[in-house]
Amino acid sequence: MPGINLTREEAVQRAETVSVDSYDVVLDLTDNPETFAARTTVRFTATPGASTFIDAITASVESVTLNGKQLDPAEVSNGVRIQLPDLAETNELVVESRMSYMNTGEGLHRFVDPVDDEVYLYSQFEVADARRMFPVFEQPDLKATFRFDVTAPDHWAVVSNQPTPEPTPVREGVPGGSSPPPP
Repeated sequence: MPGINLTREEAVQRAETVSVDSYDVVLDLTDNPETFAARTTVRFTATPGASTFIDAITASVESVTLNGKQLDPAEVSNGVRIQLPDLAETNELVVESRMSYMNTGEGLHRFVDPVDDEVYLYSQFEVADARRMFPVFEQPDLKATFRFDVTAPDHWAVVSNQPTPEPTPVREGVPGGSSPPPP
């Protein structure tokens, strides 16, 4: 098994193979104090027929779909990386995973304040820590756009250092379903 960190040689080889267009990341922070759900869609181009990997420090991987083909998570993921075989020129990767909350400042840091008993989360997205929140080609020369959709408890404030849309309440009992806009 490779080390947890990307080597210089791996970064050079992957940059010669892959060009990343976009990430669409859907996080659900509502159901577990240890882990959270991440659904990541990555669009990228590659050298046809090449293989590479995406960085993903996961608690578990439920599904991996590359260009519409299901890959067996037990065969392609090892908790640190997800192998991407036989790439096409244009690719879409969808990964359903569970990621671990951290209490070390890495990835998505989770803290329960003993004074108010409320849960607080933050991320600094330091280099090599985004892979603890969602699968990502984690190297500075593979830039892309990001879109995040975060489901959080109603009483939480979800903030970003970028402009964000107004929150949309989720209807009770309808996974992923949002309430209609007010009249």
